[in-house]
Amino acid sequence: MLQLIHEPPVHRATLPGYESLNRALLAGLAREIDGPHVRQSHLEMGRHENTYIAREAIPEVEPLCRAALSAAQQILGRQELRLGFWFNIMQPGDRTARHNHEEGDECLSCVYYLEAPENSGDLLLYPPQGILHITPVNGRLVFFSPRLAHAVEENRSGRRRVSVAFNFGPEAPS
Repeated sequence: MLQLIHEPPVHRATLPGYESLNRALLAGLAREIDGPHVRQSHLEMGRHENTYIAREAIPEVEPLCRAALSAAQQILGRQELRLGFWFNIMQPGDRTARHNHEEGDECLSCVYYLEAPENSGDLLLYPPQGILHITPVNGRLVFFSPRLAHAVEENRSGRRRVSVAFNFGPEAPS
């Protein structure tokens, strides 16, 4: 089980052994990025914000999905959860506008950092008490409410930034 640290309004954890997981995931992403199992959405500010890859096409994501789901179950105190995930690839100069994930019945959102060079843009959260800056760190999971508005600052690193985002919701009845 992951060691979760609760710092309202977020929970965070760092995956043990994330280096090998990140290498495998980045290799899987490179292999699949132009393949038939990819769908991109949200053309905003000159880039597609979300890159969806079918789960069965990128088996390298499974250890991350298991870890994120286990942490979400712990945070929410419920076992019956489903997850959806997508990749975010931010080139130098890219940023993400303020938004939330308040679609449908989502219970929890999360971001996991695969490749986060220094100055690649903080995650900005907008709780009622003010703006919270979270600096991305390779191997870190950050969980927050899907209703919480958030954005990502401009990537000023000169290198790409890659993350995996998750939403968790109640498992559909069978």
